[in-house]
Amino acid sequence: MTQTTMREAFFHPSAADPATDLRIDDASLVVLSSGETTLVVAPEVGGSIAAYYGVVGEGASQRVLHWLRPATRAALADRDPLRMASFPLFPYCNRIRDARFAFDGREIDLSGDGNRYAHALHGHAWRRPWRVGARTSACVELQFEHVPDPQRRGDWPFRYRASQRIELIGDALRVTLAAQNLSESAMPFGMGHHPYYPRTSNTLVTADVEAMWHAGADVLPTHLGSHPAVDALEAGMNADAFDLDNNFGNWKRSATIAWPNEQRSLTMTADAPFDHLVVFAPANDAQLCVEPVTNTTDCFNADEDTRDRSGYRVLQPGEAISAELNWKPQRD
Repeated sequence: MTQTTMREAFFHPSAADPATDLRIDDASLVVLSSGETTLVVAPEVGGSIAAYYGVVGEGASQRVLHWLRPATRAALADRDPLRMASFPLFPYCNRIRDARFAFDGREIDLSGDGNRYAHALHGHAWRRPWRVGARTSACVELQFEHVPDPQRRGDWPFRYRASQRIELIGDALRVTLAAQNLSESAMPFGMGHHPYYPRTSNTLVTADVEAMWHAGADVLPTHLGSHPAVDALEAGMNADAFDLDNNFGNWKRSATIAWPNEQRSLTMTADAPFDHLVVFAPANDAQLCVEPVTNTTDCFNADEDTRDRSGYRVLQPGEAISAELNWKPQRD
């Protein structure tokens, strides 16, 4: 699909083409609403958010403003989280080199778990269904529990529970991520969310970051250092300015995605320990991700010198963690 047609295929609640209409009356979806704002959640597609939009204007002038890149009906039918608006990352973020790392005196081998990538990617919770818990018209709680299966090749060998509380507060979106180690031993851990944003030729991304993790051809980090994108992000970086799939360190946990020609913007804020930011803005592509995460790519394989800067984290038996992410729309 070309960049133009991909952008045109976005879900619209009154789309004439049924192939791109997400059908919010689908029983597998959870639809939340607050005023003129709607959030569509797809629990069975990795606990993903499928759409987040507001309706403005009246009558013939009414239009839909998508704050995240919406899924299509085809994406939902294919159960493809990578084509959703956003999906959760548990029990780690980004890639693990060759799907292997050493922990507590043993090798953890995640290869062959069904992930089609050479390196383990984004954990596994995004590729499995989540259970719907308590819900109201503007809020839903999703739960996921992983019990290791020693007969399943590449399975994550630690038991844990994860949850998402997804809610609309006015027109703002809040997602509270939480997890608890249910194993009898310590467990390496990371979490995050993977939001996609509408990308146009003048989309701007603004964030205060200290440095960028440079990466090789395999998109694995080589070193933390300076890059023109660091200054560009502080000033307001055009999404087309660089070819990026990189982690940024020591961001101030606030980033704004703006569409100046549409006179609107979306500001994302995060609690600690979401101390790392991923910007995925590949050249000649319609995708744009600005992701809050707790750990950098391949942090489980980080050496002693970089481990503290990578977000490497261990949850002790019974230990729990929880933190909020917020997205606030603004129209000029």
